[in-house]
Amino acid sequence: MDGDDGKSETIPTNLRLLMVIEQIATAGVPVTPTDVNHEIGLPKPTIHRLFHTLEEEGFLQRDMDGRTYSPGPRLRIMAGGILSSLRIRTARQAILTRLSREIGETCNIALPERDAMTYLERIETEWPLRIQLPIGTRVPFYCTASGKMYLSSLAGNHLKKYLAATDLLGRTPNTMTDPETLIDEIRQVRRNGYALDREEFMEDMIALAVPILDVNGRLMATLSFHAPTQRFDIERALGFLEPMREASADLSQLVSDGDGV
Repeated sequence: MDGDDGKSETIPTNLRLLMVIEQIATAGVPVTPTDVNHEIGLPKPTIHRLFHTLEEEGFLQRDMDGRTYSPGPRLRIMAGGILSSLRIRTARQAILTRLSREIGETCNIALPERDAMTYLERIETEWPLRIQLPIGTRVPFYCTASGKMYLSSLAGNHLKKYLAATDLLGRTPNTMTDPETLIDEIRQVRRNGYALDREEFMEDMIALAVPILDVNGRLMATLSFHAPTQRFDIERALGFLEPMREASADLSQLVSDGDGV
């Protein structure tokens, strides 16, 4: 669509950038200016100018194919700031604290960035033996429970592009460094609705992750816990899958509620 003049004239100039950002957030996948303009209906030069401005200012970034765009660093920081608002954070910490006490281990919320998961929130276990991954820590997609959970939300072609551009370094003897093996694992994660880290990121550490979904049912963040193998094995971790899913649903509700509570 080159733009419906009647429709575009009804959109105030100072609202157009926000509408572009809204459509990109709603899509949840990399988009082209044409994709977004199907919903907005601006003149073609206008939509390309808006995308150019958003890219120059860091709100969007061009993907590896050179055609599509994803949220840039400034837009991701903005989203994290909204999720970190005081009212939401207080309720979020209460949910994480309750879950951490039930499991007896450290629980985390992580957000997907361009090339890694970043820890947004964390409640520590009271055990003296613990794994130090503080808020702000970035961890790889391919060898962590939270990262694999995120990869399972990608369309097949985007997953293959990620794997083609990523050096699958062997962090431990258990790290999956073969792309086809990892694709099979991601398919299993998609079927199960949860992801495991079987000492793939760090030796002597396992983890379980579930998705935190937005109002459209798409992965917005991940909820996970990790534990040393001295206290936990995979079978015991899976025994806490239902409490994890219940906490994830509660966290999703925080963002979808009009009051943010």
